[in-house]
Amino acid sequence: MTEKEKMLAGENYSAADPELTVQRAHARRLSRIYNDQPDHKILTKLLGSCPDEVTIEPDFKCDYGSNIHLGENFYANFDLTILDVCEVRIGNHCLIGPNVGIYTASHPIDRIERRSGAEFGASITIGDDCWIGGHAVINPGVTLGDNVIVASGAVVTKSFGDNVLLAGVPAQVIKKLEPG
Repeated sequence: MTEKEKMLAGENYSAADPELTVQRAHARRLSRIYNDQPDHKILTKLLGSCPDEVTIEPDFKCDYGSNIHLGENFYANFDLTILDVCEVRIGNHCLIGPNVGIYTASHPIDRIERRSGAEFGASITIGDDCWIGGHAVINPGVTLGDNVIVASGAVVTKSFGDNVLLAGVPAQVIKKLEPG
């Protein structure tokens, strides 16, 4: 397997791989252009899926961009960071507050492995009609159902189903929501 194939499969890989280095540089270049002059055409070149009704306020940062798939009527406030070493899928009608971090990337717990430079990731899925509050963090491998609200500052470390309000560190259900 190539390092990219290992990365996308969630296995340990080397981010120093030349192919991955070039792809990250390409994403950074497009992100800088977008942040200086927001234009939907740039997002369509950067992201894996980007419908017409997408707004991302500057500054937007990502690792690759190509692993990010956004649904219809997506809005992200200022300073969204998505580390997309694995796939990130965000449903329709989702709102993202300022300074949110969505991180598929991680490092081994074992210090010897970590010293080697090994990295790995796990995909993130966010359902339809979700609202992620400012300064929230979504960690690797998390799936959120439809109609999930993540309170500001929450750190989501595990998956949750539909129609819940999450808050805290680590995030937990603080309220069940009425289905839409």
